[in-house]
Amino acid sequence: MSSQFTPIQFLKGVGPKRAEAFHALKIHTTMDLLQYVPRAYLDRSTIFSLSDLAERCRKQTLFSSETDITLADVNFRNEATVIVRIKSLHRREFANGRKMLIAVIKDESSQTAELVFFQQIQYYERLLKEEQLYVVSGSPEFEERYRKLQFHHPAIEKVNEEDEELYSKGVILPQYPMTKELKNAGVWMALVRRLAITALETEHEKIREVFPAEILNRNNLPDRKTAFYALHAPNNLREIGEARKRMKFEELFFFEMVLALRKRGTKVKEQGVFVEPKSAKARQLLDRLPFELTGAQKKVLNEIAEDFRSGKPMNRLLQGDVGSGKTIVSVFAMLMAIESGYQTLIMAPTEILAEQHYRSITALLEGMDVNVVQLVGGQKKKVRTAVNNEISSGKAHIIVGTHALFSGMSNKSETLIEYNKIGLMVIDEQHRFGVEQRAKLRSLAMKSHKTDEPPVPHILVMSATPIPRTLSMTLYGDLDVSIINEMPKNRKPIKTKVIFESDLHKYFEFIKQEVHKGRQAYIVYPLVEQSEKMELKSATEHHEFLSNNVFQGMKVGLLHGQMLWYEKDDAMKAFKDRGYDIMVATTVVEVGIDIPNATVMLIENAERFGLSQLHQLRGRVGRGAEQSYCYLATKDHFRYHIGKKPEELSSARATVLRLKTMEDTTDGFQIAEVDLKLRGPGDILGTRQSGLPEFRYTDLISDGDIVSIARKEAFALIEQDPHLRKPEHRELRSAFLDEYSAGHGFFDVA
Repeated sequence: MSSQFTPIQFLKGVGPKRAEAFHALKIHTTMDLLQYVPRAYLDRSTIFSLSDLAERCRKQTLFSSETDITLADVNFRNEATVIVRIKSLHRREFANGRKMLIAVIKDESSQTAELVFFQQIQYYERLLKEEQLYVVSGSPEFEERYRKLQFHHPAIEKVNEEDEELYSKGVILPQYPMTKELKNAGVWMALVRRLAITALETEHEKIREVFPAEILNRNNLPDRKTAFYALHAPNNLREIGEARKRMKFEELFFFEMVLALRKRGTKVKEQGVFVEPKSAKARQLLDRLPFELTGAQKKVLNEIAEDFRSGKPMNRLLQGDVGSGKTIVSVFAMLMAIESGYQTLIMAPTEILAEQHYRSITALLEGMDVNVVQLVGGQKKKVRTAVNNEISSGKAHIIVGTHALFSGMSNKSETLIEYNKIGLMVIDEQHRFGVEQRAKLRSLAMKSHKTDEPPVPHILVMSATPIPRTLSMTLYGDLDVSIINEMPKNRKPIKTKVIFESDLHKYFEFIKQEVHKGRQAYIVYPLVEQSEKMELKSATEHHEFLSNNVFQGMKVGLLHGQMLWYEKDDAMKAFKDRGYDIMVATTVVEVGIDIPNATVMLIENAERFGLSQLHQLRGRVGRGAEQSYCYLATKDHFRYHIGKKPEELSSARATVLRLKTMEDTTDGFQIAEVDLKLRGPGDILGTRQSGLPEFRYTDLISDGDIVSIARKEAFALIEQDPHLRKPEHRELRSAFLDEYSAGHGFFDVA
């Protein structure tokens, strides 16, 4: 479809050199240029004045009082745009050799403000000229000490005379992202605007609508041509909003089509294992449980039962906080499969977690004629051979293991395990396993049926890392998602508090008191060893210090990722058996075994961790009946909104807000939503490696409603016309094949 459009270098004003700069941005044709999204718009009626912006910032200031920060205050990352002239420039030099450039700016209001630069000072001294008009976009800060509004390293764009005249007349001017490559090639904002208008005028007839009229009408969306005109030559802000909504819908629709086709291919082409959900063994376990299942657990079990009855392979993601009861749900599902004559397996990312599953499942099913075996890399050959025999003969009903489930008798052996009719695979902490590993395990499970057309086993993947709703719909749109959002009734909420380094001695004393009561504690550090590059605390250094100077007479263990696997296992087993009172560790304990006796989690340099990771670490305590505590220790200057160095203002504000979030809630899903707002989708679960596309228009932080609408429409369309053969879907089919390189085999492209 894009091949119909004119190459960018043939537009007037481009040429080969400038075309190369556009190519670096994947802009090869006029259609690519129309897809180059303005990052903002200059509209005289909506641009902030400096006086208005100063007043707004004063109202949103995070004061030094710890109680002034609330969970709702998450707007500090929003950018503001102002049109200003440079009033004066001056450079400051500090005793330590640091330099700072301050540009005093003014606008039509009586307020002045400052642009502050600590880097590329010579560049900005050349760029900024007194009385020249500039567009400044950035996160403003109101400096309380000096009563000044400041922007630290904002984006700056010079306004030429032509744009200044258009702006004064009230014309809405698109602001495009301007890269270094574009500027070096002599491409400026005004030229990009002219090129976009030229593309609209010359390629007008080539812009075809891809959606049937009924989809556009049902969702109140403008057609494609109207949307492009509104994006690049808008008459008002309402048009821009409608156009952006339309383009968000389009890119999300295409992505959701991929998920719908993938899911449909699984459901239609593959025959699943039939499992009868009514199970005497499951009923027996339910009757003997010392607690009642939560409503959320019962709901998930009903969803799994429906999957089993369907005859199609289950592909379900089970999300729930640490301690919410995901494992017991998986055990009920395994009992259903076992009673229908199938083997089951559960794979964990570490040997110590696999052993915990093995012990807890064995204890749960004691006396129930269910044989649970363990398959891990550290087993001796004699033990492994005996386990393999039980598996191949079908005597093993539940196989608990690690990567050893598909790696043979030893790390050097190519011998594969012979399973016996695998019906259900449960994968714990699924994000820690690669796609290839899961596919290999699935292949082994299918071979275990020893037929020419083996059924596909059911798959239940579990995650204790809550994922925000919008990310879940995009990352796992081809999976059915179940959520356990209730905690067992006997669990006490963990008391969480942000503390500061100067107060650490008080909390060390508290840990001593807990140990004297017979309880245990974790102390977590961000580094294994001290680093010259980062001023962060390390586990090995502080293990020695704490052992010799703080907790004398107490048993202090050490656990970190550089230890050998058996050393880590030995350390955690010793901690579980109360061989240690205190465990000094790195984040290796994030996914660990249950220690019900551990009641304190102290995390040093807590500002260095993401919210979701802090929540995971906190989940290591609170597993027993006693009250548990989590202390997030950070630097003293984060006690105040303003840090010791001016360039730290934004990070200080973000840090305090993030840590206060942990105080305000223990709801993992709420924390995940805030983490998404603060860090963006690229940092959540490494989603750049998880198949999340780079969206041009969509912001997964705020566009959850559009994600839902696009998903619903895409799945409904694939259900009614899976090959897009209806005449009204011809343009949609063509656009999809162009966007996704001939459809990746989702349907016959001939």
